[in-house]
Amino acid sequence: MKLPTYAAALVATGLLASLTGPAGASETPAARKPLPSVNMEATVKAAQIDPRRPNNKLTPGAKASVLLVERALRDRRLLAAKYVDGHYGTTTVAAFTKYQKSLGYKGIAANGLPGKASLTKLGAGRFRVTYAIGPGPRVPSGRFILNTRTKKMLAEAKRRLGGRNLVLDQGSYNPGGDPTSKGTHDGGGVVDISVKGMNAATRTKVVRELRRVGFAAWVRSPRQGNWPWHIHATAINDTDLSTPAQHQVGDYYLGRNGLANRGKDDGPKVPIRTWEEYQRARR
Repeated sequence: MKLPTYAAALVATGLLASLTGPAGASETPAARKPLPSVNMEATVKAAQIDPRRPNNKLTPGAKASVLLVERALRDRRLLAAKYVDGHYGTTTVAAFTKYQKSLGYKGIAANGLPGKASLTKLGAGRFRVTYAIGPGPRVPSGRFILNTRTKKMLAEAKRRLGGRNLVLDQGSYNPGGDPTSKGTHDGGGVVDISVKGMNAATRTKVVRELRRVGFAAWVRSPRQGNWPWHIHATAINDTDLSTPAQHQVGDYYLGRNGLANRGKDDGPKVPIRTWEEYQRARR
């Protein structure tokens, strides 16, 4: 028997609803595309190296993540479109600094390196953050202040040196504490180590082990500046690094000595790794 026109319309409507789901639903949650990811570890590394490059060469493994960050900064009108290129150069550093300041960050918290909190806020609804890193809380270490990441790195270097004690001449978070440091110790991740009682071979050995656990490290001599013999070490990828310390890390990756003259690296050659890369390699 043929259904009345009104009844046929109801049947058709019910059939359509069973196929498409509730009215107004265009897709199910399972069908939504996952957010792209920003590798924070790679992005922070690029933010240290790229500003020191003589060209717009990209940091390996960082391009996709840096592009996502740059697009988000562009959409907030903090970065011109022409700089959205995957190169985390000085302009991108400045743009991220402006973004950090817009969140109320001050001092070393607005240093242009994407910290976990600021990067997560920037990516809300746009990307998710993976391989998140952070310096950890600040803690006393004798007369000085370090963050927990730096302290763990020094402890591992000590273990690799057979338990040799590493005595600090200067710690981190020491703005203006030593004018000859040129601001490198203003933030986190930077220490000066005493070489008292060390001969040349031992000094080199200490620097080698510091480099192996993730420091950009060098022996400093009075010939290079107005300072005594010591070992200077900057923790790669510490998100609390001051701008001069960031530049030291970038120069280290580019085969330089971390000094103002940007001379050739004069330290022992080892594979360059972050603390996190070192830990993964040991597993």
